Amino acid sequence: MPRGDKSAYTDKQERKADHIAEGYEDRGVSEKEAERRAWATVNKDDGGGKKSGSGRGKDTGHPAAHKGGEKGGKAAASRSAAERSASAKKGAATRKRNAESHASH
Repeated sequence: MPRGDKSAYTDKQERKADHIAEGYEDRGVSEKEAERRAWATVNKDDGGGKKSGSGRGKDTGHPAAHKGGEKGGKAAASRSAAERSASAKKGAATRKRNAESHASH
């Protein structure tokens, strides 16, 4: 199988790559680079192309999509206690305001 051949990928993996590429293009990345990054992400998530067969090609979880928690933790750790507290109070006020507006509907 020549390099770049996508025949070993499942339909779900191809849809996933298309969706990722669209996101990059929306953020101004060139079409070719977006495609390259999208397939790199699919390979990282799923370990490359999957072939059909019992127990193969099942799980296409979203490991690349789970990095946000790590980054959020680092961001929070670099802020002072006062900044975190102010942010928490602001969030609580927003949730309270939203709950009141939704309750009246």
